[in-house]
Amino acid sequence: MDAWDDLRTSKKLGLALGGGGVLGAAHVGVLQVLKERGLRPTVIAGTSAGSVIGAAHVIGIDPYDLEERVCRSSWGTFGSFTAKPGLGLMTADALRETVRRVAGEIRIEDMPMRFAAVAADADAHEAVVLDHGPLQEALAASIAVPGVFRPVHIDGRTLIDGGVVQNLPIEAAFGLGADHVIAVRLAPEWDGVGGVDTSLQVHEWVIHPDVTLIRPILEHRSQWLPRDLPGLIALGREAAERALADYPVVNEPPLRDEPIMPPEDEGTPGQPRGIARFLHRH
Repeated sequence: MDAWDDLRTSKKLGLALGGGGVLGAAHVGVLQVLKERGLRPTVIAGTSAGSVIGAAHVIGIDPYDLEERVCRSSWGTFGSFTAKPGLGLMTADALRETVRRVAGEIRIEDMPMRFAAVAADADAHEAVVLDHGPLQEALAASIAVPGVFRPVHIDGRTLIDGGVVQNLPIEAAFGLGADHVIAVRLAPEWDGVGGVDTSLQVHEWVIHPDVTLIRPILEHRSQWLPRDLPGLIALGREAAERALADYPVVNEPPLRDEPIMPPEDEGTPGQPRGIARFLHRH
């Protein structure tokens, strides 16, 4: 590896974490490998699930601690059913409360590194890069899957899940000042939701010489059903280890005494319950 290609020396290393619902657990495995190999992103952009995992990293949650939190999470960690009429079955109030409990009333511009959550303007059908303002509102907007979560209104705009227009936020990461971006692509089939132009733009960014692509192999995994979160994290690790094989391990991972058990309220792999059952059908 040439010295000038060593991303460990980059002062503006970016990380773009794509959307993919439950598949976002794979991002945790990627973060663990980055830590183990001495790669320290200073610019992070995330879409939907990627925004949540990215924000957790920026506010200082260790990736191994984050693994435990993610494996014990459920849909109730992010949303609450609402009987009030509106465009969506759930509000993101549970996510807002989690952010407040963990980080307080934090604003994005006050976070220790550059961060943005990518949402979409429902009317203009364009990406909105939320790099300032209350963190909990930005995350709520970025995960607002149409029909599932209520849209979020920020600065006069009606915002929904950023995956509609920029599911892999490489462009946003460069816009924040990154000079090289490690991009984690979870659900390529979502990249073209915004149309042919959006799909072509993603392709152009993925092959950019200053982009390192990590692509976990997640075939046949549901973006709605959290049936094997530890397995998703492991697949994220495997993909990152393949993509970053040139970098030796400099920080050994901690030893675990026992496996992390998932929550019981979402059902077994064969019998999902509650919100997981509804979303899996759709």
